[in-house]
Amino acid sequence: MVDNTNILPNPDSSMKKKEVKSTFYEYTSLSELSQKQQQLVQEASKASSNAYVPYSKFHVGAAILLENGQIICANNQENSAFPSGLCAERTAVFYANSQYPNTPILTLAVTAEKDGSPVKYPIPPCGACLQVLLESEKRHQTPMEIILYATDKIYIADSVEQFLPYGFTSLNLKGS
Repeated sequence: MVDNTNILPNPDSSMKKKEVKSTFYEYTSLSELSQKQQQLVQEASKASSNAYVPYSKFHVGAAILLENGQIICANNQENSAFPSGLCAERTAVFYANSQYPNTPILTLAVTAEKDGSPVKYPIPPCGACLQVLLESEKRHQTPMEIILYATDKIYIADSVEQFLPYGFTSLNLKGS
């Protein structure tokens, strides 16, 4: 039996319970999306085919729409020293922010395939990618729409904060 007395809140304390809610929109067909969203999904899908994934064989593509209308595409890049690889989302964001440092990212679309076939269920960005996406969103003070495409479902979030409501930001570095 585990003793939970030290981790359970004191009922007499001034502790407040806070609930965090995330909102995603779910679609079942690419045709339900806007033309621009469909284009981004198709570009991300094309980018995934060029992924360098000799180890996992898990192809991920990302396409970013910048505020200036430019579309940036990228894919995951693996390395035999596994921590040295890079996800498609970070590859795209780092390129976009290096080439267009003052231009906000409006939308990011992510697709994936395994064994030559698109995945059935959307894959979310990993924790490291979410942190980078949040930094970019905060940097430009513009919400970033996230589209996660798969054959059976499509999820859309209107900002990175839907995934990472308590993300580490520059305010944390200031001690604020």
